[in-house]
Amino acid sequence: MAEDIKTLDDLKSVATAAPAAAPVREAQRDSLGRSYATGKRKDAVARVWVKPGSGKVVVNGKDIAEYFARPVLQMILRQPFEVAGVSGQYDVYATVAGGGLSGQAGAVKHGISKALQLHEPSLRAALKAAGFLTRDSRVVERKKYGKAKARRSFQFSKR
Repeated sequence: MAEDIKTLDDLKSVATAAPAAAPVREAQRDSLGRSYATGKRKDAVARVWVKPGSGKVVVNGKDIAEYFARPVLQMILRQPFEVAGVSGQYDVYATVAGGGLSGQAGAVKHGISKALQLHEPSLRAALKAAGFLTRDSRVVERKKYGKAKARRSFQFSKR
């Protein structure tokens, strides 16, 4: 350090002299105006492209209502748009593989959130506050030898 800080007054002058500027984020779009992100949940991995449009969501070549038949899973996919306040303004094209339907819905939701904040950096604060940009790292625990499942022991018999 070039200058020694020995008193609180010196510390105050240094703190007011150089305020930390927040990094200015730029939109990341390809030549077609789309933003790409990868979302993950459990064993599912989703590749998601987001572009301005009418709100159409296509997953693995099928409409959202056809691929995710349960209303709860469709609601999970719509959450990032509702939190960001841009419902019906973006088209989504996603391919997802691995895991079950619940994990796939979570992966697509994570990918949509990441792609939205890359396309429109001003939406980052709302998505971050809702926790949609953080990957849910919970995965199934592996089975251990000598156990019936990951933690469940075999039935004990005294005789």
